[in-house]
Amino acid sequence: MGILFAGPQLEFEQIREQWLAAVQQVAARGVFVGGQAVTDFEAAFARYSGSASAAGVGNGTDALFLTLKALGVGPGDEVVTAVNTFVATVEAIHHTGATPVLVDCDPDSYLIDAEQLIAKLSSRTKAIIPVHLYGQMVDMSPWLSIARARGIAVVEDSAQAAGARLEGKPAGSVGGAGCFSFYPDKNLGALGDGGAVVSSDESLLAKVRRLRNHGGETRYSHDSPGYNSRLDALQALALSMKLERLDEWSAHRRQVANCYERHLADIEGVVLPAHRHDESHVFHLYVVRLPAEARENVRRSLQKKGILTAVQYPLPIHQLPAFRHLGYGAGDFPIAEFCSQRIVSLPMHIGMDEEAVAEVATQVKNALTLKPAKINGG
Repeated sequence: MGILFAGPQLEFEQIREQWLAAVQQVAARGVFVGGQAVTDFEAAFARYSGSASAAGVGNGTDALFLTLKALGVGPGDEVVTAVNTFVATVEAIHHTGATPVLVDCDPDSYLIDAEQLIAKLSSRTKAIIPVHLYGQMVDMSPWLSIARARGIAVVEDSAQAAGARLEGKPAGSVGGAGCFSFYPDKNLGALGDGGAVVSSDESLLAKVRRLRNHGGETRYSHDSPGYNSRLDALQALALSMKLERLDEWSAHRRQVANCYERHLADIEGVVLPAHRHDESHVFHLYVVRLPAEARENVRRSLQKKGILTAVQYPLPIHQLPAFRHLGYGAGDFPIAEFCSQRIVSLPMHIGMDEEAVAEVATQVKNALTLKPAKINGG
């Protein structure tokens, strides 16, 4: 039958009947954009995220972009972020007109390197976007006070970290704002696109709310040029139902990660991810490193057994054609470049159990002992 890589369909089965019944009620009222379903979710998600308020938006990319726009980020400014992130993080910066300034990662956790981040700060730095990558929160304590003293905004890219808590503080609540994606395969995923911004800065969120709704909070009132980026009611219904289960699902993902550690620990050639063994990692992805020359052979071997894997991300931002204009070259981010050739994401979702993890580990071990298939150019 195989092993799924991610499990949004398994999550949907847990809310199916409840969601369909709620959809019928929304349909009867005819309120498909905004309305009580959205405001109820925003309130619940703000409480869950340890913030005063939340604003639902169309997707996670818009959450970042609209937050930066609300902060006044624009041409002439610099925004510091991780080089090993999904392109959306840097797209959001680019579309404000600001310059993305990239930082290499820690080789064990893959999170942004704190010392290098501090070194990249300049008089033009308007914001920092730490990326809570793969579900693990960045410890911002080494540089947060520096940012605040210089008046630099901190916008947490929490797209992969809904439910994570570091020293009791939820992802998105440590900086000035937290930005979330509710893409279906996220730990808190909608049934389509969706996103949110959380903050305890009511002035900032008021600006986000205006920007998401054509520049005004009420119909036909446009205080400034805005955008169309609203969270749909049907998505908000699903998110509210999943939010009630999120802590349970996060605990299950951590159990799966523990199983992986037990079953993969003694396999030569497998490097396990570093983490704090607490609630600061919700394992949106379980990412290991393999020898570069063996990775694709292992992936093909697992696929033949019905086990799907992925690579997040095959190229760091500076090597993407879209951002070559930033002027970085090969070797500028050696850790990210090294890791990108070796990382692989193994199946991780609420349907995984120890038997499934053991099977994945067995097939990884078997594949590593096979002679790699000949690859063009090597």
